[in-house]
Parts: sequence; C-alpha cells; structure tokens
Amino acid sequence: MAIPESVKEVVIKSGIVDLYPPQEEAIKAGALDGRNLVLASPTASGKTLVAEFCALKHIVEAGGKTIYLTPLRALASEKFDEFKKYASIEKKDGKRVRIGISTGDFDSTDTWLERYDIIIATNEKADSLLRHRAKWMDEISLVVADEVHLLNDSERGPTLEVVLARLMQVNPDMQVLALSATINNVDEIAEWLKASHITTEWRPVSLREGILLQDEIQYKDGDARKIERKTKDSALNLALNTVKNGGQALIFASTRKNAATLAKRIAVEIQQILSKPVRRALEHEAERILAAGERTRISESLAELVRCGTAFHHAGLGGGHRKIIEGSFREGKIKVLTATPTLAFGVNLPARTVVIQDYKRYEAGYGYYPISVLEYKQMAGRAGRPKYDKVGEAILIAKTADEADYLLESYVLGRPERIWSRLAVERILRSHVLATIAADFAHTEQGLFEFFGRTFYAHQYDTDAIKGIIAKILKYLYDEEMIEVFGSDINATRFGKRVSELYIDPVSAVIIRDTFKKKPAHLTDLSLLHMIAHTPDMGPVMRPYSSEMDELTLFMEEHREEFLTEVPNEWDDRIDYEEFLGEVKTAMVLKGWIEEMSEDLVIDKFRVQPGDLYRAIENAKWLLHSTHELAVLFGAKEVLLETVELMVRVEKGVKKELLTLAKLEGVGRVRGRIMYNAGYKTIEDLKHAPIEDLMNLPLIGSVLTKKIKEQVGGFVKKKTWERLEREDVWKQKALTEY
Repeated sequence: MAIPESVKEVVIKSGIVDLYPPQEEAIKAGALDGRNLVLASPTASGKTLVAEFCALKHIVEAGGKTIYLTPLRALASEKFDEFKKYASIEKKDGKRVRIGISTGDFDSTDTWLERYDIIIATNEKADSLLRHRAKWMDEISLVVADEVHLLNDSERGPTLEVVLARLMQVNPDMQVLALSATINNVDEIAEWLKASHITTEWRPVSLREGILLQDEIQYKDGDARKIERKTKDSALNLALNTVKNGGQALIFASTRKNAATLAKRIAVEIQQILSKPVRRALEHEAERILAAGERTRISESLAELVRCGTAFHHAGLGGGHRKIIEGSFREGKIKVLTATPTLAFGVNLPARTVVIQDYKRYEAGYGYYPISVLEYKQMAGRAGRPKYDKVGEAILIAKTADEADYLLESYVLGRPERIWSRLAVERILRSHVLATIAADFAHTEQGLFEFFGRTFYAHQYDTDAIKGIIAKILKYLYDEEMIEVFGSDINATRFGKRVSELYIDPVSAVIIRDTFKKKPAHLTDLSLLHMIAHTPDMGPVMRPYSSEMDELTLFMEEHREEFLTEVPNEWDDRIDYEEFLGEVKTAMVLKGWIEEMSEDLVIDKFRVQPGDLYRAIENAKWLLHSTHELAVLFGAKEVLLETVELMVRVEKGVKKELLTLAKLEGVGRVRGRIMYNAGYKTIEDLKHAPIEDLMNLPLIGSVLTKKIKEQVGGFVKKKTWERLEREDVWKQKALTEY
C-alpha cells in the first residue's frame, strides 16, 4: 500500500495485517490518491481505517490537515481514542502527529487547534468554527464525514449539509471522504460531493436476520430454529439463550422506561447463570457507577443491575455512567444491555444477538408509527462482534403470524429508504442564512442563492425551491435589525454578527433582547431561568404530567410578576398554555438545582431523568452566557452581574454563598457545602485552616486537602504533610478491611 512505513507499523502492531474487501475497494477507487469517495458499508466493515490511512497520508506526506466530523460527542470521543495510536508518528518536519478534539464552546475560534494535524469535531462545532472564520480551517486538505446518512435526520442533518457545502466552498481542492451505512441513493450523495461511491453488504461477521414468534425464529434464508421458552417474554428468552451459549445480547426498546423495566426483568434471570469471576468483575463495575457523580436512586438501581450482569443505556443517563456501561459491555462483563434506538446511531457496541423488541415509536402529536427500514438496518448492523463471533443475529419480535409476515417483508427483506435533505425548513434555515452573511460568505441575495445552490437540498430539488424561504428569513432578520441592506448589498449588524457567533437561533436572540427593554420590577433568578427556558435553544421543555398541572399553575400565578414574557391565556390556546407550563417546570428544575436540591430529589420531585437534567444544565449555561454577551452589546447593565453569577451557579448547582468554594478544583456542590457548614466560608478561611481539621471533614481526605491548600496558597510543613498522608492511608485501609 502507498502509505508511509511508520503508519504501516502502527496498523500492523494493532493486529491488522490484511484489508477487508470494502477497504481494498476504497483503495482501488483512489481514496489514497486524493479522490472524493462515499463508502457505504455495514457497521464494523472497517470504514474508519480507510479514513485513518487517508488522514495520515495527507499529514505525513503532504503536510496537510484533516477534520473528522461526527454527529455525536460520544462518537467524537470514541474516534479520538482510535486516532491516538498514531501520535508517535513523525512528519517531514520532524514533529510528531498531533490529534485534537473539540466538541463544545461554540463562542470561540479555538486558535489552539491550528497546532493539530487531525481534529475530531462534532458537526455543530465545525459549523461554529466556520462562523468564527477560524483561519486554520482554510488549511484543511481532507474532511471525513462520518455517518453521512444522517443527512436524513431532521435535527442533525441540515448542519452536516451546510458544513460540507461550506468546507467545499472554502477549500475547493479538499478531499472529501464520506462514510455511511448502506443506503438507497448513495449515488445521489456521491454526485453532490463530486465523488465516486462504493456500496457493499460485506461484513466481517455474517449476519442472520429473522423473526421470533413464540419459541421459533424464522430466518431470512428460510431456515428456522427453536429456543427455550423459560418466561413469557420472548426478548428475555432470546437473551437468556444467547448468554447461555457464551454470547452477549443487545435489546432495543422503544422508550427509556421500557429499556429500564426490561433490564430489571432480565437481571433476575441472568444473575443465576453468572460465574464467580464474572460476579467479582461486575461488583467492581457497580462500585465505579456509584462513585461516578452524585449518588442517587437511579445510580443505585443501575449499579444493582450491573451486579446482575445487565444494564440499560439511553440519553437519560449521565455521561459518566454511560461511559462505564459502554466499557463494561465491550469488555464482555455486562451480558445483556437494553437500549433506546439512539444507540444504533451512536457509539460502536456490537453484540452476538441484537433483539428489536418494538418496531413502532411514539412521537408526541403523532402517536405510534413504524420505524424506517434504515433505522432497523442500523440496529441490526450491531449484531456480531468481530474476532469473537462467527455469526451475528438480528431478530425482530412478532406477536402474531400476520405480524411476523409483515416484519419479514417490510424490514428483513426491505430496502433502506432514500436519504432526503431536511434543510428547507424556516426554523432550521434561519441561523444558517444569518451565518452566511455574518461570516462574510455572501453579501447579496444572489450570493446567498449561489451558496445554498451548493447544498444537497438544491442538488435534490432546485435552488428555486428554497428561494422563497430565504426571502422570508431575510425579511425577518431585517425587521429584527440583524441585517442591514444598502441597494443589493446585505451586511450583518453588530447584533446579527454576535448572534451568529453565539450559535443561537435568531428567535432566541430576539426573545433575550426584548426582555432587556421590559425592565421588570422584580428581576429574580426565576425571571432569567424562565426566559432562557422560553427560547427554542433550550430544546424540548420538560413536559408537565397531568398530575403536576395544578401545582405548576399555582406556582405560575404566585410568581407572575417575575416572568419576563407574557403568560398565555389558558382558554385562548391550550397547547400554547401547556407549552408555557413546560417552560415553567424547566425553570423550576433549574431553580431547585441552584438552590442545592439533591440530584435524587430533583429526579423524584420533578420526574426527570439525570440525562435530561444534565442537558438542561448545559443548555442553560450556554443561554446564560449568550444573555450576558447580548446584555454587554445592548448595555443592559442590570443583568450583567446576575447572568455571570447565575451561569456559575447553574454549572456548579450551588447557592450564591458557595460560589467561591465551588470554583475550587475537586470541591463541587456537596464538598463545598460540607466545608461551608464547618465554618470555612472564604478562601482566607481555607488558607488558615488547620490541615488536620480539613482532612477530618467528610468526603475531603488528604489528597483533596493538599489540592485545596495548593489552590488557596496555604503553607504545609513537609513532615506534617507526610505524617498525615500516612495516617490517611492507614485510615482508608482500615475502612476497606472493615
């Protein structure tokens, strides 16, 4: 192969000596010669290695730069770990290959990234960097677009589409390598990217697809086999059958609740067939889960499931817990994992048997509807662990013979749907139109049409189809003073440019700006928390349950004067009213969090999942930062200090009095409260605190005491420190033995 010898050495050392057929085809199609390519093949068929070869060839031989795009932060982290094995390779200038990752902080050019050769980024981060006109992006010689079939996704697709169109505009000589699952119209995507394409069904582990009806699996090839019916639950019986034969099972359920419930039912059966060494390993993993983050009933429930060899996985879990679960499943410790379908589009977690328990999804306002064939194929693609399994099985569960026939015909024998652009929606297109103007990519209406004429939408339809929406958006941006027009020239105002850089929806920015004008008599934490919950960028609000309606209505009436937006009339528009109550609930959750309500109590009181709480916290931090920046722009002095304090309080989950302590590394909300209640309320208090007293506080210990003293500038004699450290080690040993 025409790749540097140093790259070959790393690859061979990792255990790869021969290429898979799809990889061979990609090389023959000119991937290493700089040609654009769309590689569409099943999960685990080796697409990433092709990207690695291309990236290292660009960097080592040509001094280029690679950006690797992923749709999810978790996937970016996974790819970063995969690329790190090349960090020892030297380039022509004698320096080693540097791999960087950037997935957050959308209000930055991240100039530090220019020192890196391979940058792993989410699609949204890449979009943000383009809006900030990061100079190093002009040096990109290769873009790898992972999971490019997600162009079809209504939320993530448009951003990926605009980023690819923008990068091709900025770097016309850049190589494009798009990686995808097998899709129907890969040729159409390839035409748009001016690329050749390879479509293959080859897999390193052969896949058997089938339907389970009662105790018999009917396979795609006409074969059949029976399984033991130990329980009434078909998915559970199939999972048990897999584990007893030395494999792992991944079960897809339609909702988070179903995934958690199913994991509990399975745990009862699986724990009975675990060996003692496996149980010991699982006990260690359970302890890691309890130690990751605040201890709650959900973390305790998850830890108990892990002890039994099972777990659930969904977006409602905290990042720390998800990482432990994923690692334990990859290592074969967890035998059965139940998950929501989002996992199929995310990290790589193959299993010998994949069970699709439900083929229908519930969506608010639409009810239950069948999943797409593409979604089914993505889930089925997780079946079979390379190097461990000779065959992987993907099984759909049917309740009747008629349903079994339908599932076989529609899914197992079905072809994935065509990928369609989702760009031409005003809500989605709005910020991209503003960004095109604000980042100086176009300054006339014709220039806008020319850029959006480069998109996949224009390739599939026609630029004329999008012109009407762009014209409507331009009018909105002009009316809201984000752009100004001089003849045929269109320029962004300071407001418009800042909104684009902040990476928020122009509608969110208008809501924030307009609240500055109102100057309420009672500006409180709740005022600002509800205001950001009212913006579209907060994402889905926390829907109120029917049992909460009265309590939320009462709270809303009691705090009516604090709201910065008008409270809708219940009888004019019931849907709008309930949406408002959802915003109130979201604000109440955030208020409880900054008043130091425990995570467990927040989950219990408001019936939210940890992942939903973390998402609300992350979005709130960003929107409060944006509020502060816009307040600076508009001179709204009355909210400047409030937004800065509130941003830190939301991040740390503390009352005002703990702001200083919570900022110390390693302290946080729980330890900060312990120290505060013990009388250590300021940095000065900690500086002069006797080291023995600090060490004796709950959850502090010697290591953290040293870290605190180093941060606050306290002096500790070396002999005293060494003695106390020995005492702490003895204490921990005694506790462990006890």
